[in-house]
Amino acid sequence: MTGKGIGMLGSSIKNALTIDVEDYFQVSALAPYIPRDQWEIRDCRVEKNVERILQMLDVSETKATFFTLGWIAERYPHLVRRIGDCGHELASHGYGHQRASDLTEADFFSDIESAKKLLEDLSGREVKGYRAPSFSINESNLWAFDCLERAGYRYSSSIYPIRHDHYGMPDAPRFAHQVRTGLLEVPVTTARFFDRNWPASGGGYFRLMPYALSRWLLQHVNRHDHEAAVFYFHPWEIDAEQPRVEGINIKTRFRHYVNLHKTEGRLQRLLADFSWGRMDEIFLTRSRDTTTRPTPEVK
Repeated sequence: MTGKGIGMLGSSIKNALTIDVEDYFQVSALAPYIPRDQWEIRDCRVEKNVERILQMLDVSETKATFFTLGWIAERYPHLVRRIGDCGHELASHGYGHQRASDLTEADFFSDIESAKKLLEDLSGREVKGYRAPSFSINESNLWAFDCLERAGYRYSSSIYPIRHDHYGMPDAPRFAHQVRTGLLEVPVTTARFFDRNWPASGGGYFRLMPYALSRWLLQHVNRHDHEAAVFYFHPWEIDAEQPRVEGINIKTRFRHYVNLHKTEGRLQRLLADFSWGRMDEIFLTRSRDTTTRPTPEVK
């Protein structure tokens, strides 16, 4: 069965499949253990992992959005071009995986502007979307949306409306909404139960939870909320053979390495169980509420 997914779960809603293109040593949780000046000497595995993902998407006839670091694009320009040539959307993840909340407004604008230009120059395609590393736009730095609008982005997917020790904005709207003129924020997906938002969109939760639960949560969003879901994962999450980082604490070790050997198989099931597409084609081509919401509010 291909990745159309309509017959199995009975929903015609197309969801957005997104990949954050970064390598294992660039993960925010590992930053205390891997200094940036060591990135150049690390075994870079992103190229072959992205190639595995492209092959998997080709088999399932699925198109996706690749939020790509400028640091990666600069070193693997052919990978950037291949993503576009395969019909996928190329979007920005910033240049060097610095959290938006750790940057000044000027430094953030410089980062997103340079990353956009680099990706566009390498690919020959317009870059419309941006995702902040570690979903690091929150109540303290809503000025980031002004920067994104000024830099020419058309949408962001930088808010995760949950409570988490590293990120989260639990009172933010759960679904796509306009935050500045011509700029949408499209949060990653949550399911709402017991007056609380619960993660339903990939990442470490997808590796931790039983696949049946992840599938049920996404199905609930499609059928109950009648909304497209936004799912994300990283290339390193299908790489069970990646080098182990020494000296990390127990919580970080568990979060990073749990069920890596199961991820690719689960993704193949996910591609078959739902209909998937690119962020720009799902959210920029359909009519949305045009109300501007510069501050968080529950939706």
